[in-house]
Amino acid sequence: MQSSRSLVFLSFFLALGWVSLACHTPPTGDPEKPAAKQPAVDWLQAEQGILADQVQLTFADQFYKAGESYFSPDDSRIIFQAVEQPPAGEAADEFYAMFIADVVREGPQGRIRAIENIKRISPEGSANTCGWFHPTDPNVVIFGSTIDAPMFEDVPAFERLSERYKWMFPRNMKVVRCRLDRADGTSESLEVLAGDDKAYHAECVLSPNGRHLLYCSLEGERGDLYVKDLQTGAVNHIVKSKGYDGGPFFSPDGKRICYRSDRRNQHYLQLFVADLAFNERGEISGVGREYQLTDDDVLVHWCPYWTPDGRHLVYSSSELGHTNYEVYIIDADPGNLPGSDGAVKYGTRRRRITHSDRADVLPAFSHDGKTMIWTSQRGPDGESQLWAAQFVFDPDATIKPDEPKAAKPAKAEENRVVVEDPDTGRVFIYDLTTHILSEYSLQTHKLTEIKDKALIDRFMELYKAQQEAEQIN
Repeated sequence: MQSSRSLVFLSFFLALGWVSLACHTPPTGDPEKPAAKQPAVDWLQAEQGILADQVQLTFADQFYKAGESYFSPDDSRIIFQAVEQPPAGEAADEFYAMFIADVVREGPQGRIRAIENIKRISPEGSANTCGWFHPTDPNVVIFGSTIDAPMFEDVPAFERLSERYKWMFPRNMKVVRCRLDRADGTSESLEVLAGDDKAYHAECVLSPNGRHLLYCSLEGERGDLYVKDLQTGAVNHIVKSKGYDGGPFFSPDGKRICYRSDRRNQHYLQLFVADLAFNERGEISGVGREYQLTDDDVLVHWCPYWTPDGRHLVYSSSELGHTNYEVYIIDADPGNLPGSDGAVKYGTRRRRITHSDRADVLPAFSHDGKTMIWTSQRGPDGESQLWAAQFVFDPDATIKPDEPKAAKPAKAEENRVVVEDPDTGRVFIYDLTTHILSEYSLQTHKLTEIKDKALIDRFMELYKAQQEAEQIN
């Protein structure tokens, strides 16, 4: 999906290692946790009129990290991926497990206060990502799972990923179905819907009527989108553009899909929406017109998710820098939905939703649109955990003339020099204040100081080339 989707991603988050990336990707391990710091941003104040009753749902006493969550059809439960805290003296699991939990609400508005009855539904030792509830049968969920230990050998050679990123796409990652009344955390409780141990299959969702399974696969050695008709078993390859297309979701009416792609510039994801084409039998036959909502070749926009009215997308962006992804909302209105004014609006009225000084990613909504759930590092320990809030923002409100625009990464990080190695994907960050050179982890969003002379020399080589190129331009 995201995360999703979010497994996946590739380069800037997957977050999934971190969080799951875009849909998401299972982590292989995190560097030593930095000391907790006090937030520099008063996000409660900054988010007034946008979000209310912000509450943390998962905590470090149970989960080393957690993320990418979605609601059941009646909004009474959530599915999410997480890494449990290990026993004292032991290392945390390398990969995400899949969990479900009941939502605890209170008050006349039904505000979320907590989650309870948390249950693991994935097998021990497996890597998991991109959970999703069946839209008409709340007893059924789907998610990406390796079922057994992830297979790393002979991973498809995705052209934009260096050797160190191949773990994000285990070839035995499959889309599985699980009946919750039989879920016991064993492989026997899982039914494979897509995947055959030859290529990664994940980032999966179901159409609103439950008939079509939409997912991403690397069977063509790049990320493409496929649809499987669960009535007939037919599989259709619907998005096959150059680059990695993933993290898809059906629109609420099932007539469109949203996704992200780096087809324009490697690693730098942009948002897309496409109209779906159907044949006379109601089968999805492909995509029609495609709309690109963002067009920033030096920014990452990912994990798009529909608002319940189908007229907007929320998503995460690196507009404030690659160490502080924030959630934004943008128009994705075909012009013919309730509330539309008749005009087609794609990519207009971009506005910021979250306002913390740490990453906020993988946003999703309850079906009634009253609650946004997302993954955030705004907590006191700075780790990725689930948060929820009342969504009180009016997407149709007039934009204030003095509303500031987010700065580009280069301006947002005036105290740092950021250089990416095109050969390895390694991201160097040099702090001009402390004079420390660090490597930025695309999996965990954390910095590790670099002391290796060869890496320091490589940074200097790349920085010099970058400066020379800027002078020429």
